[in-house]
Amino acid sequence: MNDRMLTASELVAAYATGELSPIEATQNALQAIEARDGECNAYCLVDADRALEQAKASEIRWRDGNPIGWLDGVPASIKDMFLTQGWPTVRGSKSIDPDQPWDVDSPVAARMREAGLVLLGKTTTPEIAWKGVTDSPLCGITRNPADPSKTAGGSSGGSAAAVAAGMGELSVGTDGGGSVRIPASFCGVVGLKPTHGRIPLYPASPFGPLSHAGPMARSVDDTALLLDVLSLPDHRDPAALAPPVASFREAVRRDVRGLIAAFSPTLGYVDVDPEVAAIVAAAVRALGDAGLHIEETDPGFADPKPAFDILWSSGAAKLLDTFPPGSEARTDPGLRKVWELGRKRTASDYLDATAERAALGIRMGEFHTRYDVLITPTVPIAAFEAGHDVPPGSGLSEWPEWTPFTYPFNMTQQPAISVPAGRTTTGLPVGLQIVGPRHSDDLVLAVAKLLEEVRPWASA
Repeated sequence: MNDRMLTASELVAAYATGELSPIEATQNALQAIEARDGECNAYCLVDADRALEQAKASEIRWRDGNPIGWLDGVPASIKDMFLTQGWPTVRGSKSIDPDQPWDVDSPVAARMREAGLVLLGKTTTPEIAWKGVTDSPLCGITRNPADPSKTAGGSSGGSAAAVAAGMGELSVGTDGGGSVRIPASFCGVVGLKPTHGRIPLYPASPFGPLSHAGPMARSVDDTALLLDVLSLPDHRDPAALAPPVASFREAVRRDVRGLIAAFSPTLGYVDVDPEVAAIVAAAVRALGDAGLHIEETDPGFADPKPAFDILWSSGAAKLLDTFPPGSEARTDPGLRKVWELGRKRTASDYLDATAERAALGIRMGEFHTRYDVLITPTVPIAAFEAGHDVPPGSGLSEWPEWTPFTYPFNMTQQPAISVPAGRTTTGLPVGLQIVGPRHSDDLVLAVAKLLEEVRPWASA
């Protein structure tokens, strides 16, 4: 992280003293977009005029001593999977007509506006957010600010790249199989997938129980602040959880020393790049030295990829079947294969996968009666060459094959966060994942905060 890039918390503190204004912060973010986004391709839409109007309104509130909240006037972005009033939501697809009324805000967009955040624009996504990297026939390739020859990860790669490059302090992504945590790891930012239902969603995702929204930021404090905003209720999501009983902004400072953490370097079945493994192990040792009790153990489940594939492809096919005739020819070739596979799934297949998902959740629930959190690498590799769905020369054929640490916890609906753990010798960020029992978003954030304190942005 560059010293010149302030966190959202630092920006708000500067607003309060008058050292900086929301207009200046927004202009700085827009200048960063102008300077860096030609290379990174993090944004598919930027609305400078509208952003500056929001910043002016925020500046008046701060001047009058009436800010809306802890993030009033902070520049932010939103992934192009969320309905956003006044802006098209085309989800990285050539098959969605941008020329239609866009007069509805998703819960995420609505809560961000209500909290006074300055929305700069919408970030790139692969078509319907289907894979672990960010490129699409519509928007092209999104690249990693740490090394533009490498992928930013995905599917919230635009959001991660924007935050990492200072093109806005905050962003919100979606995560159906790791899509917030994968790019957070690759780009060196914080990305949280909270407990399922913690952030209301509308319209309902065809990926159903796998689907989450998640905040992305350059610090754990900022992630908690944004979660406070996004967790507010919305009647349009019947599966949403009740409002939190306490502020995540306060809970992040909980003392977690003395708690028991299970460290699983491989989940018992994952091949991890040796350099990534060493970086994560060093970060875990630092947590142990800080007072977290570490036990190296695996949670004891087999790779649930077959069940995940059924749930994922079924959801993709359901959504894509609503696209207009002729869409197959315009669709990402890899997604087209998933579409074809999903069409072959039966209700029995889906119910079997759902039963396996439930069994996995029960197993992890029992595991967390003995361990407060589970720690793993976020991704077993560092970022690879941009423009590829899988690492070139790896022999892999599908994105979940190189993301085995993330999708299991979409299936269990547990909170999981990726926090920067260090960098490779070539300067690529590596993330550490912290997983907690369902409804323990506060605990996961607090452990992440401890790591950030003992290894502050680990050479970032």
